[in-house]
Amino acid sequence: MNEVTRHEAQANVPARERRSRAMRPPVDIYEENDALFVVADMPGVTREGLNVEVDGNLLSIEGEIRIDMPEGLTATYAEAQAQRYERRFTLSHEIDTAAIEARLENGVLHLRLPRKERHRSRRIEIKAA
Repeated sequence: MNEVTRHEAQANVPARERRSRAMRPPVDIYEENDALFVVADMPGVTREGLNVEVDGNLLSIEGEIRIDMPEGLTATYAEAQAQRYERRFTLSHEIDTAAIEARLENGVLHLRLPRKERHRSRRIEIKAA
């Protein structure tokens, strides 16, 4: 199928069907003594189109890009598509889920997942005898 035909075929797929195929956003995870940091690349997602939830130990990240068709117009050719992002993580019991922080900046989601105090490493002071 050539490039034009493939795009024309996508344009004929109803928007609700195109939206049902969720993409898995690329994620980087960093670690410090007191927290984990999750960075998810979700280009085009706005704050209103983003949902981050914790249910028990399950962290869910969902984002949606909406493409609004101008009223009264019909698409003759459309490459832009509505997109959905989904990613789920099982969190360790070490994470303080009540203190998770989220920030969206230029299509990149930044999460800070703090560790519970008792799970942070600490230096033990050695006293002279």
